[in-house]
Amino acid sequence: MSNVRQVVFPAGRQALYEKNRYSPAIRANGFLFVSGQVGSREDGSPEPGLEAQIRRAFDNLNAILSAAGCSFDHVIDVTLFIVNPEAVLDTLWKVLPDYWGEAPHPALTAVGVTWLYGFDLEIKVVARLPGARP
Repeated sequence: MSNVRQVVFPAGRQALYEKNRYSPAIRANGFLFVSGQVGSREDGSPEPGLEAQIRRAFDNLNAILSAAGCSFDHVIDVTLFIVNPEAVLDTLWKVLPDYWGEAPHPALTAVGVTWLYGFDLEIKVVARLPGARP
């Protein structure tokens, strides 16, 4: 098995990732490891408004999943980092069904944090690539 990292870039955002010196996602050994996604516009600035920012984070995530040839249905593990969870969770739970898909849902870990570079939420996932052997 090859341990070579294969980088996945969503359309139109490569310069942002190069500026910040990380890969948006890595394909390795049948899995896709996606870096934490926030509700950032193309220039990296936060989408204004909590619900819009959450939706943009999921849209950014879905762009990476699509670039890798998969969808949220392939996601097996989710980690959410949330600034001020008490203020964010009601809106998050309202938005999730639009992106989460049908049961069985992925494993989930949510962590309250104090700072996310001006964002309210970050979502990090691991997905099994289509056609990968179990």
